[in-house]
Amino acid sequence: MVPFTIAEPRSLREAVSLLDPEDHTVRAIAGGTALTLMMKSGVFQPTRLVSLRRVEPAFSQIVVRDDGELRIGALTPLSTVEYSPSVLNTAPVITRTLRTLSNVRVRNVATVGGHLAHADPHMDLPPVLIALGARVRVMGPSHEREVAVERLFVGYYETALARNELIAELIVPAQRGTRAAYLKCTTRSADDWPALGIAAALDIKGGAIRDAKIVASAATPQPTRLRTAEAILLEGSSDAILHRAADAAAEQAEVMSDHHGSAAYKKRLVRIYVERAIREVLRAVDGSGK
Repeated sequence: MVPFTIAEPRSLREAVSLLDPEDHTVRAIAGGTALTLMMKSGVFQPTRLVSLRRVEPAFSQIVVRDDGELRIGALTPLSTVEYSPSVLNTAPVITRTLRTLSNVRVRNVATVGGHLAHADPHMDLPPVLIALGARVRVMGPSHEREVAVERLFVGYYETALARNELIAELIVPAQRGTRAAYLKCTTRSADDWPALGIAAALDIKGGAIRDAKIVASAATPQPTRLRTAEAILLEGSSDAILHRAADAAAEQAEVMSDHHGSAAYKKRLVRIYVERAIREVLRAVDGSGK
């Protein structure tokens, strides 16, 4: 490992000022669960790391606003989110998802902002957050902006963030009548990277699906909305419609072969898991518990 310097700013604004938009070897580090592995393997060789561990505590808080909007500071550890009553009451699918995300050692250290900024397509939270309509507040040297999580990921390990921008906050809108589920298929163990992740969120009133979001990940180069399947679900929730939606999802998803399985295998997984995720949401709405 080549020598590098570490800066420890006391504010997120100061941290942003220490980043260099022209130098990819200068990078912020929060929990470091992914970045340190990249450094040890030689994939990334920094000249300077900007540590975020001393940044003001306002960016490590979880707040639910009066309108039901959930705000999670980017430096909040994933385990804190996992055990937060506010998150459980506002968006329980996030809590359920975190219980199977990696392992407890990683969740104790990894942060929300770092998790999203890393942009590994196998991660569990991004498809869930996209299905929930979440967005991030991004801080730059002289500006702030909001980016929908759906638009945050622009490619394989790529985000829409500039090199001198940092995620400051995750914002999950009030869900009200929306129910959501996340299912994943792993090839070895429950805490392994999934071969496929499917998030489904349905807004149902009076038995009718008013809005649907279906998101695939892990098998795809980046989290991907399956819009054709979403449109089909607006027609109803009969078995025939669910089958059509699952077929459309498998047809639309641009999956990639890797050591988790072939593209043909993952296409089959998409068809199966999209229907399973939708049915899980429908059961939750019905309250059958089956």
